Amino acid sequence: MVFRESVKKFTGKINEVEMGVGERAIKIGGENVMPFYSFDGDIGNRPRIGMEILDVYPESWIGSLKEIYSDVANNPVEWAKYVEKKFNPDFICLRFEGADPNGLDKSPEECAEIAKAVAENIKLPLVVAGTNNHGKDSVLFEEVAKAVDGKNVVLLSAVEENYKSVGAAGGMVYKHKVVAESSVDINLAKQLNILINQLGVKSENVIMNVGCAAVGYGFEYVVSTIDRIRLAALGQNDKTLQMPIILPVSFETWEIKESIATEEQMPEWGNQEERGIGLEVSTAASLLTVGANAVILRHPKSVETINGFIRELTA
Repeated sequence: MVFRESVKKFTGKINEVEMGVGERAIKIGGENVMPFYSFDGDIGNRPRIGMEILDVYPESWIGSLKEIYSDVANNPVEWAKYVEKKFNPDFICLRFEGADPNGLDKSPEECAEIAKAVAENIKLPLVVAGTNNHGKDSVLFEEVAKAVDGKNVVLLSAVEENYKSVGAAGGMVYKHKVVAESSVDINLAKQLNILINQLGVKSENVIMNVGCAAVGYGFEYVVSTIDRIRLAALGQNDKTLQMPIILPVSFETWEIKESIATEEQMPEWGNQEERGIGLEVSTAASLLTVGANAVILRHPKSVETINGFIRELTA
């Protein structure tokens, strides 16, 4: 008897979304099968990797990371150019830590000038991340969207509290990509996507951040939520969930005790840098295999490892 391989066909398809402009622009999404299931159908565009930089010196980062960027970390433009040339990620994520009202509280106008300078000095697509203070981010993203007009930047992220201002400025007036951020809940993700669409932002200009966590920190709930979202988008052809997914892995994995505890504090845990890389890699790999289309990482070795992981699974 001849063996006939079973093929799972879905009626739905993930939207294809373009980030950036020019020869280094990239696309994410486009698949009509589960992640890396090339034996079932079209896996679309390969998953993408971005690298995180800050608008200020990374005081809280571990010593080895600060050493890597010691010559450029005080200047976000030089930092971005260095990352682009040295590590060649798919995109750069500029995180405005200095705009946090509980910190330096940089003005939205100052941040907009920084974002504009970075966007004009790199060829890679740019993702801009805010402060996680929804009120401040609302104004921040409006100013940034205006300053980087024409660069097709990704604004990370619009939440229920500020999606109207972020969506109107970012996705409608200046035609950037808007990331809809929800808290690890399929119904909340769907609801926010619908609200942003009703505002007037087209689905092809929306990406989802459905919530992220480091492995070991409620991670199984993140994985099961993304799995449900992908099955609904593909199997039920639910168009309100067919946006590609971007997840800021580095924001989570470098903030937990296993990464920030020094070797003096926890000698039994081993090398601090290796711990952080291990957590970042294991989290990113797991998220990619369940449905993330793009991940944001911090350590160059993590980027190298995940790039190899993606190559092996898409070969």
